[in-house]
Amino acid sequence: MNIRFYNARVLTMKEGEELFEGEVWVADNKIAYVGDGKCSIVPLKWDREVDCKGNVLMPGFKNAHTHSAMTVFRSLADDLNLQDWLNTMIFPREAKMTGEDCYTLTKLAVLEYLTSGVTAIGDMYLTPETIADACIDMGMRCVLVSGLNKFGPAMSVMEERYQNLNGKNELIRYKMGLHAEYTCSKELLSEASDLIHKYKAPLYVHMSETKTEVEECIDRYGITPPALFEKLGLFDFGGMIYHGVHVTDEDMDILKRHNIHVASNPASNAKLASGIAPISKYLEKGIPVSIGTDGASSNNCLDMFREMFLITALAKLRDNDPSAVGAMEVLKMATVNGAIGMELYDCDVLSEGKLADMIMIDLHQPNMQPLHNICKNIVYSGSKMNVKMTMINGKILYENGIFNCCENVEKLYEECNAIKERLKDC
Repeated sequence: MNIRFYNARVLTMKEGEELFEGEVWVADNKIAYVGDGKCSIVPLKWDREVDCKGNVLMPGFKNAHTHSAMTVFRSLADDLNLQDWLNTMIFPREAKMTGEDCYTLTKLAVLEYLTSGVTAIGDMYLTPETIADACIDMGMRCVLVSGLNKFGPAMSVMEERYQNLNGKNELIRYKMGLHAEYTCSKELLSEASDLIHKYKAPLYVHMSETKTEVEECIDRYGITPPALFEKLGLFDFGGMIYHGVHVTDEDMDILKRHNIHVASNPASNAKLASGIAPISKYLEKGIPVSIGTDGASSNNCLDMFREMFLITALAKLRDNDPSAVGAMEVLKMATVNGAIGMELYDCDVLSEGKLADMIMIDLHQPNMQPLHNICKNIVYSGSKMNVKMTMINGKILYENGIFNCCENVEKLYEECNAIKERLKDC
C-alpha cells in the first residue's frame, strides 16, 4: 500500500536533524521519501493520502525489554520485593501457563503497545514460538530473547530456537539470552558461553537489578555479575543487560569495553524499590541506554511515555541536577538506541529505504499546547492520548483509537480474564 503523509511536522531522529515541516511517503513496507515535498521525485500512485494537520511523524518507540504475556499478572502481586514477588506469586503461576495462554496474553499486550506508540519489542518469556505467532498475527515487530535458566529449557532448545525462529517471518528475530546470574548455575553459564561463541552472537540478560542480587553473586564468586560474565566470555560479542541499577565504575568499564547496551526500566525498578539506575554515568561513559517497560506484573502498564518521563525525572533526582538527561537524549533512548540495542538497524530513524515503523503524535490536545518545544512536550507532558497512529512495516495497526489488527477486542479481553481465573489459585 502506498501512503502519502503530508502537512506534517517530521522528526526523523537522525543525528543533528531537527524537526521540520514536510512529508513522508510509504511504499509497501518501506519509507520512499522524507522531505519538504518540493522534490523532483515522481510521486507514487497513492492508495491513501493523509493530512497530518501539523502533527508529528516520528520513528516508533522501541520497548527494549518486556515480558508481554505477564499481562495476566497485572495488579496481582503488588507491593512486594523482587524475590517475594517472583517466588511466591509469579513462578508458581507461570508453571501452569501454556503456550496458548502466552499467545493470547501477548495479543493483549500488543494492543497496549500500539496505544503507546511502540513499534518493536524485546520480549523474554516462556514460549517464544507462540509469542512469535501472536506478534505475527497482530503485526508487531518482535525481537524474542531466550530466558534460559536452571529450570529450563535445555541448551539445545535455545540453539534450535535460534536456528528456527530467525527467518520465520520478517517481523521476528531471536536472540540468545539468560534469565539472570542468580537463576543459572556456573556450569550453565559456561555452556551458554560456548554456544554464543559458536554463533558469535550477542547475549541478553537481566543483570544487577537489586543490591541483593549483586551481593549474593559476590558471595558465590567473589566478583560482581558483569565481572563474572566477562570472565566467562559471555560478553565477547556484545549484547544488552536489563536494568543495570547497581553497578560499580569497574562494571561500567566492562560494559563499555564489550559494547554492552543497557535497557533501563525505571517504572518497574521504582515500584519494586530496586533502585534508580545511574543513567547520567552511563551516558558519560558512552554506554548506550535504551528504555523498556518490563512486564505488566511489575510496572503495571506498558506505557513508554511514563518510562520516558521517569528515566529523566529519576536521573535528575538521583544526581540532584535538574539538567541531567535532557528530553532529546530520552527520545533517542526510546527510539534509536532501542533499535540499535536490539539490532533493528533498518527501523531506527525515518529515512528513505528504512522500514516504515512510524507513529503520529497528536499536538491538538491540551497537554501539547502551547508549542514552546515539541520534543520536550512529548517527553515531559506527553501521554498515550497523544498517539494518533501507529504504523508497523507499512501497515497502520492503530489509528484514532481504533485497532486494525484485532477483529474482536472484547472477545480477547474475555479470553484473558478466563486465563486469569484459571491461574488465580496457583
